[in-house]
Amino acid sequence: MGLFDFLSDKGETKPVAPNTTPAGGTTDFFGTDKTADTTTGETYTVVSGDSLSKIAKNHYGDASKWHQIYDANKSTIGSNPDHIEVGQVLTLPKE
Repeated sequence: MGLFDFLSDKGETKPVAPNTTPAGGTTDFFGTDKTADTTTGETYTVVSGDSLSKIAKNHYGDASKWHQIYDANKSTIGSNPDHIEVGQVLTLPKE
């Protein structure tokens, strides 16, 4: 048997099963659920020097929208919106 024998039309051929996954699917190449962004917003991991107003300014273009981020993350942040910690993962809601 030679290296290119698989190219010949000898033997039984089987039809290829159709792809039942819809084009586009709901996950990207890495398996990340693409629908999560559209329904719950994006996530952001707090880094040193961040504040809710800085995050709002960078994400929404308006620092005064920090209330939206705080309201969506009260259980993570706690009762003081000025006290966020490095490494916290915050949900950034859609506008």
